[in-house]
Amino acid sequence: MTRTDPPSGTARTGAAASRRTALISGASIAGPALAYWLNRGGFAVTVVEKASALRGGGYPIDVRGTALEVVRRMGILPRLRDAHIDLRRLAFLDGDGGEVAAIHPHTVTGGVEGRDLEVPRGDLVGALHAAVRDDVEFVFDDSVDTFDQSDHGVDVTFRGGGTRTFDLVFGADGLHSRTREFLFGPEEQFHRYLGYCFAGFTMRNPLGLSREALIWNTPGRAAVLYAVGDGSAEGGSAGGGSAAGGGDGVHAFLNFAHPEPPFEAFRNPRAQRDLVADVFADAGWEVPGMLAALRDADDLFFDAVSQIRLPRWSSGRVALVGDAAYAPSFLTGQGTSLALVGAYMLAAALADQDHTAGFAAYEQHTREFVTANQDLVGEGDAVLFPTTAQALARRNDMLRNLDTMPPAEGRPTHSALTLPAFPTPS
Repeated sequence: MTRTDPPSGTARTGAAASRRTALISGASIAGPALAYWLNRGGFAVTVVEKASALRGGGYPIDVRGTALEVVRRMGILPRLRDAHIDLRRLAFLDGDGGEVAAIHPHTVTGGVEGRDLEVPRGDLVGALHAAVRDDVEFVFDDSVDTFDQSDHGVDVTFRGGGTRTFDLVFGADGLHSRTREFLFGPEEQFHRYLGYCFAGFTMRNPLGLSREALIWNTPGRAAVLYAVGDGSAEGGSAGGGSAAGGGDGVHAFLNFAHPEPPFEAFRNPRAQRDLVADVFADAGWEVPGMLAALRDADDLFFDAVSQIRLPRWSSGRVALVGDAAYAPSFLTGQGTSLALVGAYMLAAALADQDHTAGFAAYEQHTREFVTANQDLVGEGDAVLFPTTAQALARRNDMLRNLDTMPPAEGRPTHSALTLPAFPTPS
């Protein structure tokens, strides 16, 4: 059920009149996953998304450990298996472009070959939406402007002009969550900066890469070309999302150490491009071509590498899930998995009890798992992106000595939480 007109009113009739109502802000990953499970738990659910449609494309993302059981219970695991990216080789290069080491990707990610998944982000978003679209109301091209809590519910005013009252509201609106800001104040007090910034975009495949990734490093800088399909040097587009969707394009990443988060650049694409170009101005290998593609890219995604650490994930009738509550950073590879697991745990906690008890149970049973996965990386010590010549030399020595086979069991933290059975709504 999709709407584009502003939501308004509170009236419910028939069976819907007895159901608790929920508004979810955000239709990326955590939002639709939460919508699915809340609907299973007896809620009438509305999802509001500021974009005009689902956001397809995007970089590859991982689904590992406990999160695999979430998507299995949702019935979308076969679809995701079909979309799985079979990345076969990860090569590390020195500043001149010479190969330092080539290993199996799971060796550094902690994934398990044949079990864990890596899929294009758009494929997961599409699968989640398809699983819930017939049972949940989606409102695109709108967002929450303000909300006011009371004993009877949450009065929400939308940017499109509508007003509506819900029993509960959930923020699934990402790292820079407005819902979190409404609840707890400015992001800076919960933003744990890990010392890096990155720019991601798609471009032509200059090297004809096929199901492989190349990582070029100098101290404090990294450039990555990531080919998810069978490539050719001629195809793809210079910037634009079309390159990523076909076999001809590559995902390009430029990652660099930076002493402070460049907050002034977060909402200024020109400033983002200028900052990245300045940092990589003297870089060799394929970086000059990447910078040229960056200038023309229409799918640039720029951000700081950071985490969100909150003392609590809810207040009153409003709760947070996914990156809005506990972004772990892409360095952990667990952002998507935490979003899927958190959505399940939150909805399960609410299925058979009121929101006060449910929100408390959500935190009690999920926080240890979240913290352990956030702790997979510390500030300024990302193994793949050393910031000094000495650290880079140590990393290269480690890579040369790594076993080429992936680990048999993966990282224990990925599977450290066992999902409870989903309760029958009371």
